[in-house]
Amino acid sequence: MNHVLDTHAHTIVSGHAYNTMTEMMQAAVDKGLELLCITDHAPDMPGSTHLYYFTNSNMVDREHFRQKFGGKTRFLFGVELNILEGGKVDLPDSVLNMLDIVIASMHLPCIKSGTIEENTRTYLKVMENPYVNIIGHPDDGRYPVDMKAMVEGARKYDKILELNNHSLDPRCTRSGAKEIDLKMLELCKEYGQPIVVGSDAHIETEVGAHEHAYELLKQVNFPDELVLNTSVERLMKHLKK
Repeated sequence: MNHVLDTHAHTIVSGHAYNTMTEMMQAAVDKGLELLCITDHAPDMPGSTHLYYFTNSNMVDREHFRQKFGGKTRFLFGVELNILEGGKVDLPDSVLNMLDIVIASMHLPCIKSGTIEENTRTYLKVMENPYVNIIGHPDDGRYPVDMKAMVEGARKYDKILELNNHSLDPRCTRSGAKEIDLKMLELCKEYGQPIVVGSDAHIETEVGAHEHAYELLKQVNFPDELVLNTSVERLMKHLKK
């Protein structure tokens, strides 16, 4: 499988990552990626950055960085939102409208887990937000969900579910990801629902690292045409950019 892009990467601005934006960009270029998305954690994550970091995003000249690194790799600037109680998120629509890509995820410092029904209802509420493109790591077993309802919701609201490579890494603290992802992929196959693989890189060595996800995709014989990492154009169409 030829994956040419990575939609999920963090910089030191996120507070618990280890490289600058340009270092992460250089890693993407070195690995031959056609696209890298910088998606730092939104303000409610402890240690992350201020609202102004995102309101100032128009000053990040995407084409400048593309040319700076040889012209072959494109860069998008976005955010990984923290999902809050009631399906709210921690940046206003006026800011989300300025960004290239928006991931929304549940994180323990920002929202307590509920029942399967409560967690699923919260995710579905987030899916109603027109600025959210991707639901990040819905495979975190600490937030159990009704995966059929999740896939149906993604289909209804035109959202992309993420297959998070970091969740599948043995070093990751999330629980039960493999079993949850297998169910998600089987349902996405059944519904013809596209997914995206994200490295969730917090250090330059993890940019474009999708090997754990590859193994799972191969295991379920997941169709290449449903994996948006195989084409920048197809991803951009789903982002409506």
